[in-house]
Amino acid sequence: MSEQRGDNEQRGGNPYGDVELTPRGMRALAHPVRLAILSRLQVDGPSTATALAPHVGATPSVTSWHLRHLAEHGLVRDAEVESDRRQRWWEAVGRGFRFTPTSDDAGRDAGTLLSRVMFEQAEGLPGRWVRDVEPLLEDEWRRSAGLSNTTFVVTADELAEVEAAIEQVLAPYVLRKAHRESVPDARNVRMLRYLLPEAEVPA
Repeated sequence: MSEQRGDNEQRGGNPYGDVELTPRGMRALAHPVRLAILSRLQVDGPSTATALAPHVGATPSVTSWHLRHLAEHGLVRDAEVESDRRQRWWEAVGRGFRFTPTSDDAGRDAGTLLSRVMFEQAEGLPGRWVRDVEPLLEDEWRRSAGLSNTTFVVTADELAEVEAAIEQVLAPYVLRKAHRESVPDARNVRMLRYLLPEAEVPA
């Protein structure tokens, strides 16, 4: 979501300072409402269960329960904000998360489950952007926006190097995101990276 950003494998270190999930954490986050809650907090900043509820498809009480569950796995925490203290404020821990499915069955299954939920949640984003956002963009932003669909031939190690290089290029901009108000003419940009290796097909 954050992008709400979720990096579905750990390659070449952790230049964004993301929360690194254990298999238990992967399973905890592999729920559409929890993933939506975390995405909202990462993008919009601290919020309450009541304010989050309409955006994540749950009641305030259910949203509060999911927030406590996320907190148990180190993904959200109490936010220090000025308030009347009648509601509990939450914030995301880190700007994103990443995970590496382990070689054992439990870790592999947890990674697969979270990846599937992430893909399903991101599925409608490009269509909504084309419909609702792209027509409103100024020409200077429209020229750099859009879809890239490139097929290339690499080994598994080379693919890891490509992903690590992309993260190193993006890291300075990801890490300054919280301070974008001080950068003239800056705005949020969401980058969806789908790495889709082809499977070996028997002859």
